[in-house]
Amino acid sequence: MIVINSQVVIAGAGPTGLMLACELRLAGIDVLVLERLPEPRTVESRAGALHIRTMETLDQRGLLDGFLERGQPRQHVHFSGLSLDLSDMATRYPYALFILQAEVQRQLEQRAAQLGVRLRRGAEVTGFTQDETGVTVEFADGSRVRADYLVGCDGGRSTVRGLAGIAFPGTPATMTAMLGDVELAEPPAADIFQERREHGRFSVLSYGPGWYRVLTNEFDHVAGRDEPVTLETLRKAMLKIAGTDFGMHSPRWLSRHGDAARQADRYRVGRVLLAGDAAHIHFPAGGQGLNTGVQDAVNLGWKLAAVVRGQAPDRLLDTYHAERHPVAARVLHNTRAQTALWRVDEHTSALREVLDDLIGIDEVRSRLAGMITATDLQYPMEGTDDLLGRRIPDLDLDRGRVYELLHHAHAVLLDLGGLPSLDSVVTGWADRVDLVRARSIEGSDLGAVLIRPDGHVAWITRAGERPDYDALQAALTTWLGPPAFAGVPSAMVERGGDARLGEGGRIDRRMACLQGHPQAQHMRLSSD
Repeated sequence: MIVINSQVVIAGAGPTGLMLACELRLAGIDVLVLERLPEPRTVESRAGALHIRTMETLDQRGLLDGFLERGQPRQHVHFSGLSLDLSDMATRYPYALFILQAEVQRQLEQRAAQLGVRLRRGAEVTGFTQDETGVTVEFADGSRVRADYLVGCDGGRSTVRGLAGIAFPGTPATMTAMLGDVELAEPPAADIFQERREHGRFSVLSYGPGWYRVLTNEFDHVAGRDEPVTLETLRKAMLKIAGTDFGMHSPRWLSRHGDAARQADRYRVGRVLLAGDAAHIHFPAGGQGLNTGVQDAVNLGWKLAAVVRGQAPDRLLDTYHAERHPVAARVLHNTRAQTALWRVDEHTSALREVLDDLIGIDEVRSRLAGMITATDLQYPMEGTDDLLGRRIPDLDLDRGRVYELLHHAHAVLLDLGGLPSLDSVVTGWADRVDLVRARSIEGSDLGAVLIRPDGHVAWITRAGERPDYDALQAALTTWLGPPAFAGVPSAMVERGGDARLGEGGRIDRRMACLQGHPQAQHMRLSSD
């Protein structure tokens, strides 16, 4: 029996699933989050930092202050333990924010509740079937839910990925790592202490008054995936590598992992999609995993909302894989490189010395820092301006900041050059894009820029240039769907198709109703 209905079902209430739920609710989508565990994890926190790009993403939704209040700013990130200074990065947040995953989840769950996201705990997904109109998800207790789309955010051992038959190729583990959140009677003096020794590598990170995160890497064996970890196991590894256990006691959480690196070969099968660890796993080098997952969610959320609401064609969802799959592939690539550089033989030590010397060159340091923090990310876009596909800078305007314009997850057409003709150009998209006229306090050379809901630039004209309004309309159609006109619902997006309006009402319109419309030539609808 189908007992629940929802427009989108998300499997997994980790940071990725909760962020996606928040993004969808901002667009008015009914969301149900299913979590296998009966209670939230308040102690286990594999991830421990937010990077610049994630903080900017949270800022553009008005959420960052709560995270900043509970985190510890650190000026450096690292590449295989080699320090990368962030102080000169072009951002309002030139640092990493040390904050445990459990706190990140708590903040996002509170936000999800405020937005009206439904969260069902103790709900284990055991199967699903999909057809042309939706997905039926089955639970272990025999209940079901019917939804338009299902998104698997259920971790590296994703049930949704397995049920969807999505391949997960990659490389197996070659080493063993352990993590322990413990108290130390004799901690090292530095807040961040990392060393490579003859028998491996270890780190000690100060995460709060009286307790520390201890990590060990051993390269001489690969532990079984489900082997238990005890305080004694971690103590022996530390004694072996560091020669001391720093007086560790009173563990809060202990865990073991390896350096297996795998990625789903596709992020979408029909009405089923993957995000976060369900789509990619890797060694947690540089703290990129949680950040990549949250950014997956922000890329997918507005696209999925537009399709569910009937404003954009289904093919918009294909851009999610096209944009995010290469990003995670690069993360897997750089974490493999970092793991290799942590090995303790003399050849690797020589390579590290060479790289450490090169990091002294600003261009090398900034290139690596941009890769770790994802601030160098640029999605492919049509056009030649280098800002296309990049995140819009958070300019100071005479009416606030650019990121404040994105709090509601709408697309924004920002006019900094006084272009009155923009009103008539965007008339058909007035329900999906906010036209904002402002002045840059910083004296930017931007004339006007179309900002997607995720903060990335989709069209731009510089001050003094002749705007290409055909390119603007093409960008609006590509990313926001075809325009709506008087008497023509914006939800009609496919030829002869059945579309979804607002909160779920259905309409059945034919393309013939557009014949003769004065602006029909601007519409680029599917002819499939």
